Amino acid sequence: MKTASEQTNPQVQWLEISEANTEQRLDNFLISYLKGVPKTRIYRMVRKGEVRVNKGRVDVSYKLALGDVVRIPPVRVAEKNDEVIVQPTLKYSLQNHILYEDDGFIVLNKPAGFAVHGGSGVQSGVIEALRQIRPQQKFLELVHRLDKETSGCLLIAKKRSVLKVLHELFRGDGIQKTYLALLTGQFKRKKQLVEVPLLKNVNQGGERMVTVSQAGKSAETLFTRLKAFQDVTLVHAAPKTGRTHQIRVHAAWLGHPIVADDRYGEDQVNKAFKKRGYKRLFLHAEQLQFLHPVTGQALHFTAPLPDDLQALLSNEKPL
Repeated sequence: MKTASEQTNPQVQWLEISEANTEQRLDNFLISYLKGVPKTRIYRMVRKGEVRVNKGRVDVSYKLALGDVVRIPPVRVAEKNDEVIVQPTLKYSLQNHILYEDDGFIVLNKPAGFAVHGGSGVQSGVIEALRQIRPQQKFLELVHRLDKETSGCLLIAKKRSVLKVLHELFRGDGIQKTYLALLTGQFKRKKQLVEVPLLKNVNQGGERMVTVSQAGKSAETLFTRLKAFQDVTLVHAAPKTGRTHQIRVHAAWLGHPIVADDRYGEDQVNKAFKKRGYKRLFLHAEQLQFLHPVTGQALHFTAPLPDDLQALLSNEKPL
């Protein structure tokens, strides 16, 4: 396929589909490839037959196959954006904190403090940085997401076919996720399953907030006490569903917000913990378990607790 720099010349292009784009919808492929071209223009080109696949007219929902030849008419696209700047600490983590890698996917021990992708106010994240330092890799996509301040196991697909299988596992119960969380206060029960629905909202400042609401989507989290300290409790949190901020909101609903949670915790409590050195959310994606999407082999990955959280935990006084 042509490079991004070749897209800026308004001439007919003939693109042969590689494995990186197989099973992708035609419209999504065109939107990604023709950056800067309005979607309405792209859909009109397909509707009028200016875009062809194997010399024939197709619908925007057509799923691309390996070896398909796509004709793209002359269309001017936006100039290539400035190169993504990768922070040295993130680059080091991407290169040295890989827990597992094969031809199909990567399991990364994501560091805290970095968004998984660029967005509002964020030029780039883990996935953009990974693409930059691995320019030879034709396909790299996030399988799931972690909050910026959450560290731990992050899955990244290297093939669209693998991404599709892993997405199906996430939609069902094919992937077991276990987080380490430090809750404020003394969590008395050994185990507790929280089953309360969650609703996404946006507050006046434009910040995304999630609340417990019967109008929301079902959500389940199993909390298991691991170790009790004087005013905090270390737990395993196993989400059975994958709602936004699920563990954080369920913990707060229990009356035991996660330590240093500036969105769902209590301000005065957070200030007290910050004085003790807890400067970021104590939530770590510790384990992932699933069957290999190609071989079917049972896999179990564990990301060690980061040194900063481990050091803080070692200073707590057990009951």
